Amino acid sequence: MGRYILRRLLQLIPVLIGTTFLIYFLVWSLPGDPFAGKCGDRPCPDAYINAMREKFNLNDSIFVQYGKYMLNVLQGNFGETFNGIQVGERIALAFPVTLKLAVVALVVEALIGLTAGILTGLRGRGFLDNLVLVSTLFLISLPTFVTGFVLQILLGLEWGIIKPTVQSGAPWSQLIVPGFVLGSLSMAYVTRLTRTAIAENKRADYVRTATAKGLTQRRIVGVHLLRNSAIPVITFLGTDLGALMGGAIITEGIFDIKGIGNLVYRAVLSKEGVMATGVITLLVLVYLLMNLIVDLLYAVLDPRIRYD
Repeated sequence: MGRYILRRLLQLIPVLIGTTFLIYFLVWSLPGDPFAGKCGDRPCPDAYINAMREKFNLNDSIFVQYGKYMLNVLQGNFGETFNGIQVGERIALAFPVTLKLAVVALVVEALIGLTAGILTGLRGRGFLDNLVLVSTLFLISLPTFVTGFVLQILLGLEWGIIKPTVQSGAPWSQLIVPGFVLGSLSMAYVTRLTRTAIAENKRADYVRTATAKGLTQRRIVGVHLLRNSAIPVITFLGTDLGALMGGAIITEGIFDIKGIGNLVYRAVLSKEGVMATGVITLLVLVYLLMNLIVDLLYAVLDPRIRYD
């Protein structure tokens, strides 16, 4: 296991370098003057522009810029914006908020999606199965911002059950509805994925063998069927955490949540390349870490998998 983890960590290095360089290149290759509007209505003096280009290494080639940037990131320094704001400090304030929102969304989609998928997979075709299939198709077809606005208007403005916007600090209780909105699409996929896996595996030879041995239905489902059916679902849920954090821009905008989605949106509008690069680099690290954790969970779920 230790050798496998070391090998996987070494494999992550070229992936990390390739993805972060592509992100850095795309962000800093955007057309337009990054210093436009930084001095009000009048254009910035040449002395100011030259000083800023020197400070942010903009006179160097893109490869040298990237090398200097990654050296600073490895030391925990994500740089500072053109206005002198430390990127690391802004991320430290916004990242926990988005992480809480993504965790709530992951829990919601796992609980509802797994429960609905297991029930429909075990029972087979019928009213409940058709109801779940129609409901998930409805969620897949409905854009996230529509779901968010509808729930915000109905639950927040019309019925007063929730607050229309999330308070500063993002209490867990106020993140339930935004978390449902953020995870609604993934919840539909988890339901369908679980339903398909259960329906296929319940006809497998090992299930028939367990039934012939006289094992109880609860043990057959809980120990044998669910463990094998959970592998594709765990893969999806594990990698979905990074997707939820990166895709929280719309949900955070609807409910006025001060997370990293809001941070990236404002950075793109103000052409703050350092801020956008720092946040997206952090999301890449989350993706890679979750992929590694998912790989290690395979051996727990399926004893046949060994990392030799």
